[in-house]
Amino acid sequence: MNETRRAILEALADGPVSGPALADALDVSRAAVWKHIEELRDADFEIESGSTGYELAAVDAYNGPAVEFGLEAPFSVEYHDSIGSTNDRARELAAAGATDVAVLADEQTGGRGRLEREWSAPSGGVWVSVVARPDLTPPEAPLYTLAAAVATARAAREAGVDARIKWPNDVVVPEGDDGSYRKLAGILTEMEGEVDRVQWLVVGIGVNANVDVDDLPPEANATSVREEAGDVDRRVFVQRLLEEFDRYRTDLESVLPAWRDLALTIGQRVRVERQSGTVVGEAVDVTDAGALVIETTDEEGADGRVAVSAGDCEHLRPV
Repeated sequence: MNETRRAILEALADGPVSGPALADALDVSRAAVWKHIEELRDADFEIESGSTGYELAAVDAYNGPAVEFGLEAPFSVEYHDSIGSTNDRARELAAAGATDVAVLADEQTGGRGRLEREWSAPSGGVWVSVVARPDLTPPEAPLYTLAAAVATARAAREAGVDARIKWPNDVVVPEGDDGSYRKLAGILTEMEGEVDRVQWLVVGIGVNANVDVDDLPPEANATSVREEAGDVDRRVFVQRLLEEFDRYRTDLESVLPAWRDLALTIGQRVRVERQSGTVVGEAVDVTDAGALVIETTDEEGADGRVAVSAGDCEHLRPV
């Protein structure tokens, strides 16, 4: 957001301010103040004018400037009413050298999840992809996915949803005590890098926010913030998600403890399908690099532990 407009909004949020007072405080002309006010109104900020000056009445918009205003994290926001894929757009920005940009959309028409699976992303959800350039090696990159899962779960919990994390990249709402769940959000991380360093990461986060469950594919076994706790202010939700993500990406040592606290998978009997074969057992932990540790029993009754770094994880009902 333009810094002058940001300063005007901050001044107006504290009460009515006259145009001349704003001009003096910002060292600009009164005409420039009027122009900035009109541009803010065009961006759907509700700015009232009266005998005592201008006043910010409300911030109800869901767009880039609205999300950036009051955001306590160093991201610029590129907003789209509709886009094919926020991850695709974020990859374009990353390839052009961008960093700390959040691509946000009201709907996606070509959203995708892991393994190029189709992802339903109707209007009313939170569909955001963040471009980052972390000082990481490729084996450490999964920590960003775990950080995004923690951030998403925490934002959902603040909105009143009993959000938990299912390994490797889903935020879910538990159903009972047997490990069953309904999917609330998914995360897709893509990166470019060399053997010893990550060049850029794109972390895509899709949350079924103000979405009717009937509008989601029945086979997805999905839920939404609306279904669990009622509609949420998406502007505030995105801000809290981005702030929490920034908090954890800048303190990676805190990611795993926070992830474990919110994990639904730990302690569950699971089946993980991976390219090298299927692993069945009890999920007991995650490694420092985010791999799921599964305690297994072979046909001879011997116990062992396997660390799975990638695969489709299914929660099984207890034996």
